[in-house]
Amino acid sequence: MNYHRFVVLGDSCAEGLDDPYPDQRAYRGWADFVAARLAQDEPGFRYANLAVRGRRLDQIVPEQVPAATRLEPDLIALFGGGNDVMSRGWDARTVARRVDAAIRACTEISPTVVTFTLSDISHRMPLGRRMRPRIVALNEAIREAAVSYGAQLIDLWPDQAVTDSRYFGADRLHLSTHGHRRLAAYVLGLLGVSHDPAWLDPLPGVAAAGSWRADAHWLLREVLPVAVTRTRNRVIGRQPGDGFFPKRPDLLPMTRDEAWAPGNA
Repeated sequence: MNYHRFVVLGDSCAEGLDDPYPDQRAYRGWADFVAARLAQDEPGFRYANLAVRGRRLDQIVPEQVPAATRLEPDLIALFGGGNDVMSRGWDARTVARRVDAAIRACTEISPTVVTFTLSDISHRMPLGRRMRPRIVALNEAIREAAVSYGAQLIDLWPDQAVTDSRYFGADRLHLSTHGHRRLAAYVLGLLGVSHDPAWLDPLPGVAAAGSWRADAHWLLREVLPVAVTRTRNRVIGRQPGDGFFPKRPDLLPMTRDEAWAPGNA
């Protein structure tokens, strides 16, 4: 089927970090790739991206779902939960309720909903093993809610791309351009829409081997600044994502600059 109104909800992973447009004006990401391809088949196609970096599921539902409802989408993609996993006071039952509420709300306003599990960060982060049980619990909740409410699921947990650092940005958390293209291919394939098969091909060559120097650089340049910012935010009562706004709050057609092309980087 053709889709006319595509709305994306979620956090930084849905916004498109770490895949900036070539002119650096904004982040692109898998959702823009998907939207540009869908626009090829439907002249009246419109796309909105309501995602805001840093937001948890309990923020996404009250902030983004009402806006999505007003847009009357026929296709929703929801990518969230990562910030819940990294939040203080983790509680698996609480997060499972948030997952249930988010996926249920999306299926109530759109006939087609796509949602995602998270990949295993323990492959690429020295401290990732501590987060692994939380991600496992989150993913179980996402799978259960997807079945309960009829959402279509893209399960990233078994994807072997997690072992290749080239699919991820400098922070080892957000997808690189290669990773976003791969995820876009998964979404388009799930929807039965043709796409460049090369987006799922293994990358040529071999990724750089890990080292203690690389890990130390990552800790100093990527982890420490985030930890400092999170501590400061707790002190002043600022929530992650405060001050940021959706990159595409309205349903708009795709422009020529956003045109889908297999080699567009």
